[in-house]
Amino acid sequence: MENRANILIVDDEDRIRRLLKMYLERENFVIEEANNGVDALNMAVEKDYDVILLDLMMPEMDGIEVCERLRERKATPIIMLTAKGEETNRVQGFEVGTDDYIVKPFSPREVVLRVKALLRRSSKTKYLHTEAKSSDIIVFPHLTIDKDAHRVKANGQEVTLTPKEYELLYFLASSPDKVFEREVLLKEVWNYEFFGDLRTVDTHVKRLREKLNKVSEDAAKMIVTVWGVGYKFEVSEQ
Repeated sequence: MENRANILIVDDEDRIRRLLKMYLERENFVIEEANNGVDALNMAVEKDYDVILLDLMMPEMDGIEVCERLRERKATPIIMLTAKGEETNRVQGFEVGTDDYIVKPFSPREVVLRVKALLRRSSKTKYLHTEAKSSDIIVFPHLTIDKDAHRVKANGQEVTLTPKEYELLYFLASSPDKVFEREVLLKEVWNYEFFGDLRTVDTHVKRLREKLNKVSEDAAKMIVTVWGVGYKFEVSEQ
């Protein structure tokens, strides 16, 4: 039997929820709805959704706070829906753990494509063993990446990452000491070829370092900034 993805749509506008639900159900997704941030957070904590479409501006609790609180417990993929196209709002969303964003007004077809792309990316990170590349576990000093289990450990302690954070770390770690420009990372990790905010990369690297640093300062230092160029994963000789 087909495993249908479960999607939570969170928006205080009935019209937008109905529109998104109609288009997503045509793609055979299972849809649930919430019209405020409080209900959305409770639902997202209680149930494991494959993707959450989360409106930024809502009564009671806005999308930023929902995302921030949810990230304390789960790494569910999140696409932020916002009527504000300013850079500061986008960056703020990425800083609290949003995986993608769509600015209103949007095309429902674009939302469907973004959802499918995020599902594909999160599936790749969960099932990398199907690609039959190298070994199942990548081991570095202070850091271990278990591809099959989609698990990262620093100094033997598990580190909880969002799908995008994991994918960024895995991409960098797969080519140690190779420098990647931000534009390349945006294309390869976010699939943004002709558009995208380069600060998206910076905010995710910052969050990734912060999470690793809580467990292992040495592991966090393996993600190195190459000023004026981008980032690389540096393996210590020790």
